[in-house]
Amino acid sequence: MPDLLWDHVKSLFDPDINGTLPDVVVEGTTVEDWQALLDLVQSQGWQYAYALSGEPMELTSAADMVAAASADATPELRIWPIPEVLMIFRVYQAESIDFDVDLRELQGRERLDVLVVVLRLIGQSLGKSVLMTPEGSDSMSRLAGWY
Repeated sequence: MPDLLWDHVKSLFDPDINGTLPDVVVEGTTVEDWQALLDLVQSQGWQYAYALSGEPMELTSAADMVAAASADATPELRIWPIPEVLMIFRVYQAESIDFDVDLRELQGRERLDVLVVVLRLIGQSLGKSVLMTPEGSDSMSRLAGWY
């Protein structure tokens, strides 16, 4: 990403300003979009781990993940596009794909490039915008958006 310079965006990735775990969301999704995400993770060869309520399990279909989501159970998919960068997807509902990234892991140009590539791949695979907002923000003030 030669047009995105670390020096121009590093304040957006400052954990002291924006929280350690900014919220990342794709809104207006369906079970099919969740399945497209699972297919993307597997096709890219990213490392992943799936758990239901903290109990490790074999990765299942998106339909099963969404069906398992309830007040008592939250399916969680952890992916590592590279070993040093973790993204945690939590299945609350079919209508949005919600996940966290850790800003402490995303310092410097190299890590920024990894994040941008992953978010762009997700957005392109789903045909939807991927938005990142400060941790716990109730406003729509976003840090960044990719597609």
